[in-house]
Amino acid sequence: MTDVETEGSERVAREDVTVSMPRWAIIGIFLMLLVGGLAYARDFLMPVVLALLLQLVFSPVRRQLERWGLPSALAAILIVGTLVTGGAAGVASLAVPASGWVDRAPEIGLELREKFEEIRGVTEGVEEAAQQVDEITESEEEPGVQRVKVEEEGNALAIAMSLPAVLAQVVFTLILLFFLLSSGDMFYEKIVYVLPSFRDKRRAIRIAYDIERKLSRYLSTIALINAGLGVSVGLVLWWLGMPSPALFGVLAFLLNFIPYVGSLLGVGAAVIVAIVTLDTLNQAFAVGAVYFVLTSIEGQIVTPYFVGRSLRLNTVVVFLSVTLFAWLWSVVGMLVATPLLVAVRTFCEHVPGLQNLGHFLSARGAESEVSETSDS
Repeated sequence: MTDVETEGSERVAREDVTVSMPRWAIIGIFLMLLVGGLAYARDFLMPVVLALLLQLVFSPVRRQLERWGLPSALAAILIVGTLVTGGAAGVASLAVPASGWVDRAPEIGLELREKFEEIRGVTEGVEEAAQQVDEITESEEEPGVQRVKVEEEGNALAIAMSLPAVLAQVVFTLILLFFLLSSGDMFYEKIVYVLPSFRDKRRAIRIAYDIERKLSRYLSTIALINAGLGVSVGLVLWWLGMPSPALFGVLAFLLNFIPYVGSLLGVGAAVIVAIVTLDTLNQAFAVGAVYFVLTSIEGQIVTPYFVGRSLRLNTVVVFLSVTLFAWLWSVVGMLVATPLLVAVRTFCEHVPGLQNLGHFLSARGAESEVSETSDS
């Protein structure tokens, strides 16, 4: 009898070990499959996630329109129509200057090379290398011109080939957003219906409304701040003599939705155009410095002041998520990374088992504010 009990206890111990070890392996396999699935189904998931985030943002607006007597379908038509009209007006107003810069891309590349060759000409031995390059260019003048022409045609062809896919995703996103908004609170009603207890129903509704409220507050605040940054950048670049300052203002507004990376891209684009169009390199670097100062003031002073501590996130996690989603979903991934983190953190705050993860995703000092809010 003792041997049987010993064998049983040994078998139970072995089962515990075999159960606990594959659990971590299963989690690792699940994460790898999740990342692979997100990358494989990017063309489908990008518009779906974007439509869901927009639905959460505009649901409070839709409810307000319903309180004024508009039905859900008409409110959805009004919201989606406003988005389409605003987007079309913005694209139409900026299409001419943007297309001009795109057409000049090969010339800008050659001018940049000449500018940097002038800088390198200060050192010894660079003149000989420049003469060799000039000799090669003169001896192969016609093939060189043909090569630039082929590259320009290739870039234009690539953009033209990708345009239908981009338009299809935009149309799919708007149609899905319309159906989500026109359905009203149907999905919330379904969640309440399937959950077993009243406590779970109340928690689910509280989580949904809290995610809506925080996403709307976060994105509306960020949009207003980015609009102010765009106006400031446009006015300062106009004062410094930059061409197309309105285009750079809109570019600053759009790029600043991408944390950290967007401001660097805007500074780089402004410096490149300034090197080509302005007279001296000092003026070009002054443009980049002013742009960088404006984005630094926005990121270090304005945004932390107007965005509440409860909405601020861990900067390291934000940077990693932006880079991860940029690798997975390109530009759309960088745009949705931070709103997804806001939604995940809000969800974790309402689930006791995930509150530690929510604290990890929050900014420094936000834990005390969350605990005080929950206690009250």
